[in-house]
Amino acid sequence: MAIKILTDSASDIGAQEAKELGIIMLPMRITFGTEEFFDGVDLLPKQFYEKLMKEKDLPKTAQITPYRFEEAFAEATNNGDEVVAIILSSKLSGTYDAACQAAKQFSGKVYVVDSLSATVGERLLCQYALQLVEKGLSAKDIYEVLNKAKEKLCVMGVLETLEYLKKGGRISSAVALIGNMLNLKPVVKVLDGEVKMAGKARGKRKGLDFLNGLIGEKWIDFSMPYGILYTGLDKNIAEEYVKANPAIWKDGENTPIYIMGSTIGAHIGPGVVGVAYFAE
Repeated sequence: MAIKILTDSASDIGAQEAKELGIIMLPMRITFGTEEFFDGVDLLPKQFYEKLMKEKDLPKTAQITPYRFEEAFAEATNNGDEVVAIILSSKLSGTYDAACQAAKQFSGKVYVVDSLSATVGERLLCQYALQLVEKGLSAKDIYEVLNKAKEKLCVMGVLETLEYLKKGGRISSAVALIGNMLNLKPVVKVLDGEVKMAGKARGKRKGLDFLNGLIGEKWIDFSMPYGILYTGLDKNIAEEYVKANPAIWKDGENTPIYIMGSTIGAHIGPGVVGVAYFAE
């Protein structure tokens, strides 16, 4: 009997990488106008940002249905294996509820974790789960360990522009205009399962200084999975941040860097630099 890890595409683990890691990944549907794609399958992050920057309106994302979860759980457990499903925050989508509905038919075989996170935060929980599988923990024990570990998960970043918050209706056009005129860079973080404002700074450099201050308040547990995240087409912004902060990112070039996909990326736009880690 084996233990399988399942997640959704909000973790920003694409289909090919999921296959390499041995993770089951269920993609969400993304719609740009009349075009529909499967996230991380036929629409990869860089393709997504190319379309995002061309389109006037934000894309729409459809949550995964209970039926699709039921199919995946049935296939994964048909030979006696168990499943630990790590799902996008219940505060951001109904996908977690859909997974729980489907899991009722697989009592004792499927354990559903509300990540209370998204993007790289959800990814780190999946990476940690794989480590726990290697250590020989049971599915139930992995479920319980992850629910404790997620309380120490930190995901935060500095936005480049207010334009996408305006498009999503989260701020007014007037606020966006003033903010852009003043070169304000919002710093956001995932808190209690939701994306919330942590502060703002004048200019990107001060924004990153603000971010580093938040890291100093909850220091990184380097024995756990961690990484730098970015949005858009330019990975250099993340690499430059690592190089500029050797006191924090002592691994230098070996520090993991991940691109953020559509689930959160659509609402904050390109040019974001952020961090994801478990606090000590």
